[in-house]
Amino acid sequence: MTTNVDAVSAGNKHIVCQNTDNIATLGILKRNPLNYSLPLILLQFSLISVTSQMIEFCLQPLGQSSIVAQILGGVMYGPSALGNDALIGMALFPTRSVLTLETAALFGISFFFFAIGVKSDSRMMIRPGRRAAAIGISAMIFTMVLTISFAFLLKKYVHMDDSLSSSLLFLAASQGLTAFPNIACLLAELNLSSSDLGRIATASSMLCDIFGMGVVAIILGIVQSGSDPVKSALSLISMFLFVIGMVYVAGPIIRMVLRSIPTGKPLPDRYVFFCFAGTLVSAFLSEVIGQHFVLGPLVFGLLVPDGQPLGAPIISKIDYPVGKFLYPTFLTTSGLKTNIFKIDLWSLLIMILLIVFSCISKIAAVAFSSRFFDVRFKDSVVIGLMLNARGLCELIVYNLLRDTGVLTEKEFALSVISVIGVTAVITPLIRLLYDPSKQYLPSKRRTIQHMRSDAELRILVCIKNQENVPSIVNLLEASDATEESPIAVLALILVELVGRTTPMLVAHQSTQTLQPTNSHSGHILGALHQYELCHENCVTVQSFSVFSHLHTTQDDICRVASNQKATIIILPFHKLWEIDGSIGSQDKAVQNMNIKVMDKAPCSVGILVDRGILTGSLSILNSQSIYQVAVIYIGGPDDAESLFYAARMARRNNVSITILRFLLFGCDTARERKHDNNLIDEVRQDNMLNQNNLKYQERVVKDGVGLAASLRSLDSTFNLLIVGRHHNASQILMGLGAWSECPELGVVGDILASPDFASTASVLVVQQQKLHGEKLGNRRMMRPMVVNHELMHDPTVPAVAATSTSNMSPRLEISIDRE
Repeated sequence: MTTNVDAVSAGNKHIVCQNTDNIATLGILKRNPLNYSLPLILLQFSLISVTSQMIEFCLQPLGQSSIVAQILGGVMYGPSALGNDALIGMALFPTRSVLTLETAALFGISFFFFAIGVKSDSRMMIRPGRRAAAIGISAMIFTMVLTISFAFLLKKYVHMDDSLSSSLLFLAASQGLTAFPNIACLLAELNLSSSDLGRIATASSMLCDIFGMGVVAIILGIVQSGSDPVKSALSLISMFLFVIGMVYVAGPIIRMVLRSIPTGKPLPDRYVFFCFAGTLVSAFLSEVIGQHFVLGPLVFGLLVPDGQPLGAPIISKIDYPVGKFLYPTFLTTSGLKTNIFKIDLWSLLIMILLIVFSCISKIAAVAFSSRFFDVRFKDSVVIGLMLNARGLCELIVYNLLRDTGVLTEKEFALSVISVIGVTAVITPLIRLLYDPSKQYLPSKRRTIQHMRSDAELRILVCIKNQENVPSIVNLLEASDATEESPIAVLALILVELVGRTTPMLVAHQSTQTLQPTNSHSGHILGALHQYELCHENCVTVQSFSVFSHLHTTQDDICRVASNQKATIIILPFHKLWEIDGSIGSQDKAVQNMNIKVMDKAPCSVGILVDRGILTGSLSILNSQSIYQVAVIYIGGPDDAESLFYAARMARRNNVSITILRFLLFGCDTARERKHDNNLIDEVRQDNMLNQNNLKYQERVVKDGVGLAASLRSLDSTFNLLIVGRHHNASQILMGLGAWSECPELGVVGDILASPDFASTASVLVVQQQKLHGEKLGNRRMMRPMVVNHELMHDPTVPAVAATSTSNMSPRLEISIDRE
């Protein structure tokens, strides 16, 4: 039994006979599996996925986007390459399979646009900000006006064939589109979604999408109505009525569904069904009113609130199969329909001229409008390149124009090639011109060691789990806020971005007027509020929440630290302890974030390994108990930073500091030893009035084994251990690096944070700020010394003897490991 199926190819209809008796074959021994639709489409999906991934892998060294690879994967199997061979083309991608493959791809596109809508912040479309609004509107309007005018001039003064002449205005109008889905996908690939310029481009494109949908509706109306202005107006009106109907009909239904979702429990399946069914119904209604089917899912997705309790679980269910499978299939099908052999050189030159003119016009429009908002010219060029991103939205328009006969095979091939060409050019240019990490590296020192004694200590604490808050508050309390040397706390609550495309940095209201809630952020802000109340005259707290993907959160952290002039950043450790001392959970994404922050930070950085749960996380706020802190000192800038941080803590009455200095047995004083002696003497002299709070011990070991054994024998009464990340090169560390599991903690920090370490003390691993272009091995402790010469060690005297002769030193203990 056969049935006739109309297959559209290059605007012409072909009658295809397809066997409908069997969808699946009974095996290769009886029949050719490729004659049946199911095995054929499975083979096509497999070829598309594998080929696209291989091309993407090959293009990665060139800095290319995955969109280029996915379209080229289709071009490879289309009539431009392997499909040009009749045997391969008819066997792998025959005409009878086009309808099935495109239907599956378009089905995925519906859910892809729904996901884009859910991930988007619909408020940004209405309130994008003055700068983003000016840039977005100018980029779209000027580009469209100038490009269409240029197309008229080309039609009038340049000879071209009739098909290109009739479609040139449509192609010119499409160049003015600034589609948010394209830009969001490109910025996510480049890890620039959280960057300053990425946020501007995202906000601008979301505003432009409102006008872009109107332009597409007008083009669709013109195509369908044959240039009838009445029908074109009706098409545009139908789109606005549909959007208004969705807002005032579907919107209340979604809000009612949200109120019925149980709090704190997994999302029931009926709500997933509601979203999936809503996507299909809205797509069907879009087709009924004469609009493109993606309009309904996009609007429906914008109405579904992102994040918990509905948006994030829905996105987690559909993001991978749709975003990594069905969405690339649509890009590949566009490549399959591209026949470059239909392109003549003269038409290609005209198209290149039009595309280059539109891209330059958009960059120029962005650069001109950016001048009024103090955006540097180089940055405005980068924003213009971002807004020139091509991708899915343009391909949908071109496929629509092709299916309606506006574009022939030649013009469609030119359009697809333009998408590949523009994306292939702008992606490496953006990588080359814009590195957001460089703007966070200041030329001045921002360290505890180099700050004045009466300066404000600005601490940026990054909080991901509310279980870490007691230990963080204890660390802030121990940092000794006084009226002479106040503390400014910058609290950054890290919220992993799930179910949202647009990263956000939200500044909370003043904690003095904040009413804590039962939410995750409410508990954290409430604890910081209590800390601020206890030190009203010497502590200020500013709170932020950053919604971002963890692989780009380091940009937000460094941005806040740079803008707020932080002295030190306190990061969470990626492992969480259980009450029995075992590791409860670990997050590799947090570990990667910490490593990137330490590499890019504009100030000093500390990673807090929180073991407070093992001792109950007792607060030292107004406590009579002594908070015991030990400083592990071997030598180097990072150890110096930890030493001066501990020296500040020693000023507080209920904080006891023990400096544990490790020396190599049999090694006499040297140049670096003299630097260390001077630093320790300075700290001891500055704390002469706090002799009871400051103890000093020297432990002599022979090698790394002795150091590890000495560390494991530390007194279990300590509440906090402070150590530098890197140390001066010495035999005292020999052999320890091979066993390190956490490079962000350094060799000694890794030992102290190990689950095998018997102590219940929390650990703070400190890295002193690295200036721009400075390597770890070249960092020096460049602190001006104001030390009493009577206290300074004589470089010709062994260190142990020198310290023992100090008459003014706080409590001194010396131990020698001779094993």
